[in-house]
Amino acid sequence: MNTQNFGYKKLYIGGKLIDSANGKKADVICPATGEVIAQVAEAGKADAEKALEAAEKGFKYWSKLSLAERTEWMTKLRTAVLEKEHELRTAMVHEMGKNYEGAYEDIEAVINALEWYPSAMKNLREEQIPDYENTHTHKMISKPAGVAVAYLAWNFPLLNVGFKLGPALAAGCSLIIKPSALSPLSTYIIGEILNDINFPAGVVNILSGPSSTVAHTLTTSKIPAVLTMIGSTATGQRVIADSTTSIKKLGMELGGNAPFIIFEDADFDKALELAVVLNFWNSGQICVAANRVMVHKNIYDKFIKAFVKRTSELKLGFGIKENPDVFMGPVVSRKDRDRMFDLIEDAVSKGGTLEYGGKIPSHLPEKGNWMEPTVVSGVTKEMKLFTQETFGPVAGIMSFDTDDEALELANDTEYGLASYIFTNNHKRIERFTEELEFGEIQINGVKYAIYLPHGGIKNSGIGHDCSHLALDDYLVKKRVSTAL
Repeated sequence: MNTQNFGYKKLYIGGKLIDSANGKKADVICPATGEVIAQVAEAGKADAEKALEAAEKGFKYWSKLSLAERTEWMTKLRTAVLEKEHELRTAMVHEMGKNYEGAYEDIEAVINALEWYPSAMKNLREEQIPDYENTHTHKMISKPAGVAVAYLAWNFPLLNVGFKLGPALAAGCSLIIKPSALSPLSTYIIGEILNDINFPAGVVNILSGPSSTVAHTLTTSKIPAVLTMIGSTATGQRVIADSTTSIKKLGMELGGNAPFIIFEDADFDKALELAVVLNFWNSGQICVAANRVMVHKNIYDKFIKAFVKRTSELKLGFGIKENPDVFMGPVVSRKDRDRMFDLIEDAVSKGGTLEYGGKIPSHLPEKGNWMEPTVVSGVTKEMKLFTQETFGPVAGIMSFDTDDEALELANDTEYGLASYIFTNNHKRIERFTEELEFGEIQINGVKYAIYLPHGGIKNSGIGHDCSHLALDDYLVKKRVSTAL
């Protein structure tokens, strides 16, 4: 299993590729082999402060450009990203362990966001407010909020970049991007692309480093007007707490614990296939994964048998371009793999049944973070597989009897991001649409796109990624009243 070395990548701050002020470098480890596949400049406090100053200057320039001028630059960046598509996809396979096909999702998110958001911004209409005494006219206008700081999760390195880059740039904001230290490589390559096309200085800045210094410096600064992130609920809570040095806009896509509810009248084959995909695609490291698969008791045994069969057919391996039939790669870190085995052990100790997997495959590199796709049945509310976000390749399956029971189980979580229901009963669909406590309810299928809102409620976040609603994070509203 041969890996590729990507060399050394620098910070991108103020329109330049630079070393960190402290001279530190961080290794990027391939989760498939445990090998170092790159080094990146590791930012510290001084670099974070430099990025804030650069972004402040960049905002003054970028916010004054017309939308047409911003669009021209965004189109230039889009073209340059497409030219580097293979390098970027290969980097993501190496740094995060996803397969080559899956890495295209990330590229697609970037190019779609850079193309779609200028149009979305252009289509924003000024709100006219009636004056009931007929003494004034009133309108609401939108202006760029200011400097935005984006903290990104490691599971979709460039998809997460696209979700922030598109609306921020279209709205007229400058942006500081802090990718996860687990998968910074592809984002640093975006910095090289920005440098190559001479993108306006300070408008986009990219740096990764310890959160205790870099994120703390960025979050507590009074310069940012916007803090946006994709990550865990615990991280979101820390960011909110640290942000109170000034009043900032917050946009957060946080943890999930999605119920995947299958009734006996559902399209069985369709529900089965999507349950497999949403548990094991990207090694289950997806915020909208089918965390709790709930199956009606009348089809439960049939479903378990079919689900195990489909899981056993998935090919596990290093998903480079030359291995197109690989479906699932490693998990991102040894720590995360250990957490998976803890979830499995907890479930089995409390009465769950290990139906498939649960082992480290012997035919793959020992230093990689490999584990078999795993199926546990008989999940109950007392198990960590029910209460925690799995974020890994372990499918927890449980049965239910009545609609009331399914609703109670589904809503019994602090999270409220995605939910899925499979049934052909229209009255049931109406009830579950009304009563499921999740920001997304997907019925008899699954669809995500740049133009569809993606956001959660409860402890799953604030605001939305994707769609025109994402622009709200980067815009402020002004009321303009004119006397007649």
